[in-house]
Amino acid sequence: MTTPSLLRCLIVDDEPLARNLLEDYVRKVPFLALQGACASPLAALDVLRRQPVELLLLDVHMPDIMGTTLLRILPQKPLVILTTAYSEYALESYELDVVDYLLKPITLERFLRAVHKAAQRLQAPAPPSVPPAAPAADAPAPFVFVKDGAKLIKVQWADILYVEGLKDYVTIHTRQQKIVSLQRLKSLEAQLPAQQFIRIHHSYIVALAGIEVVHKDRVQIGGRLLPISDTYRRAFQEFVRRNHLQPE
Repeated sequence: MTTPSLLRCLIVDDEPLARNLLEDYVRKVPFLALQGACASPLAALDVLRRQPVELLLLDVHMPDIMGTTLLRILPQKPLVILTTAYSEYALESYELDVVDYLLKPITLERFLRAVHKAAQRLQAPAPPSVPPAAPAADAPAPFVFVKDGAKLIKVQWADILYVEGLKDYVTIHTRQQKIVSLQRLKSLEAQLPAQQFIRIHHSYIVALAGIEVVHKDRVQIGGRLLPISDTYRRAFQEFVRRNHLQPE
């Protein structure tokens, strides 16, 4: 088995006990070199300016700014393992392309699996200089991850018929199933491509591909009639015109 390259790492956590535990774990791993331990993202920014690292062990909840905010503003991002006591940030960790997501209390076994994953990613061969038919760098992924209970489900945009919102929950109606997720409809709307999805009501977002019939004040989709509210009527009418749909 190939020995992993040495990874310089920085710990960022406002809890002294959590920092001490991670420092102890880092010292037990031969291919990790501890560059420092910071109590806040602001302190970490200063360290990263002076000494770049390959791996960031980053807590999510901290007093000054969130760990995820630090990750978004870094001009050059190292490999990142998020550490937190809160499971609801798992979806955001996928969006930020972190190596792993560790829920506290963190065991040594779970820590080892995460840092080995980081080492493997660092050693992965570089992509060819001229990749064949490479998609545009800013092309969005054709799917979204949603939390369903204790798990994350990958939902392809092409499978979504419509999304129904109720307070802090959404129900995603796909061609195969219904998925209930703890999030607001507005949050999910921001992740969906505007050219394929349109809000028709404060409680409904519909997929262009799923529309069967457009009535004057309703849309038939998945065999169900959904209302078009006055608030969204004009935007929906423009959406209909752009996509050559004719209301009955």
